[in-house]
Amino acid sequence: MGVSVDVHQLYKYPFEQVVASFLRKYPNPMDKNVLSVKITEEKRDESTGVIYRKRIAICQNVVPEILRKVSILKVPNIQLEEESWLNPRERNMAIRSHCLTWTQYASMKEESVFRESMENPNWTEFIQRGRISITGAGFLNCILETFASTFLRQGAQKVTLFLL
Repeated sequence: MGVSVDVHQLYKYPFEQVVASFLRKYPNPMDKNVLSVKITEEKRDESTGVIYRKRIAICQNVVPEILRKVSILKVPNIQLEEESWLNPRERNMAIRSHCLTWTQYASMKEESVFRESMENPNWTEFIQRGRISITGAGFLNCILETFASTFLRQGAQKVTLFLL
């Protein structure tokens, strides 16, 4: 089955400011679920100017305690991997992220784009599509997907809060 979340947001701020805010938003005291973010790879393509980054985020397990009775969900932290391609010349940044935890039971993927708004070059569009699919958890699949969908929507809303 699986659940999807789509977000389209317009920020009335320049691309460079929005992207800089996004890249430094975690960790912060307002969201204690993200414990750390580490850049594991960074390189620049000299011919195109594109900056590639790979980051790993360590997050607290936010699965409700009642569901953690299931042994596979009883982990203290969750790891997320994010890859980004920042093109300062074209004023866009593509981001792909996925969960590294529970890969045999769940698939969580997000694809996002920040780009200069066609409406106003001093504004930035944010487009995100997230998908979560849970398998192998039997009758809990639907419950976990519903929880995960809520978590994805909250994450998309946090992007808005941290960038403003």
